[in-house]
Amino acid sequence: MNDNQNERKGNRLSKIVTRTGDGGTTGLGDGSRTTKDSLRIDAIGEVDELNSSLGVLLCEDLPDAVRSALLDVQNDLFDLGGELCLPGMEVVKDAQVARLEEQAEAFNADLPMLKEFILPGGTRPAALAHLCRTVCRRAERSMVRLHNAEPLSDAARRYVNRLSDLLFILGRALNRAGGRGDVLWQKGKNA
Repeated sequence: MNDNQNERKGNRLSKIVTRTGDGGTTGLGDGSRTTKDSLRIDAIGEVDELNSSLGVLLCEDLPDAVRSALLDVQNDLFDLGGELCLPGMEVVKDAQVARLEEQAEAFNADLPMLKEFILPGGTRPAALAHLCRTVCRRAERSMVRLHNAEPLSDAARRYVNRLSDLLFILGRALNRAGGRGDVLWQKGKNA
């Protein structure tokens, strides 16, 4: 890394107000600039919003296993953000996807079989997990749009898909941990 790259990187970390985005563009990790409404920046923003939403969920009283899983996810989402910020770079690994699959299986093993659709709600932590799930699905849609224009790694796309599954399962697990069952959809209840 030359001195100019070091200076640029140092400025990004030490100086927050740069005024470089005033014209509607923003810098990527490779030093290039793109518009703030580009597909790539949209995907980066959705992943950032997901990570922030998980931060709100982590403010709740959670079982240790759930807290640990979510903290791992937050770190993974920074990896994903780095991958999105550096076009052509592959940061998210298959092992991270496999970990989500293993956690989903483990958390789901203690839950009753799902026979009906459920509503997002119940306990506050469960409702927040479902909110995180919907933000995750939006991030996934943004990444699919970006992938249709510029290729993204398979692992990155699979990661957000598996994460939304895990968040659905955690919503159910958090209701159970809070002494509640699933909130079941009642077809035609108000018809």
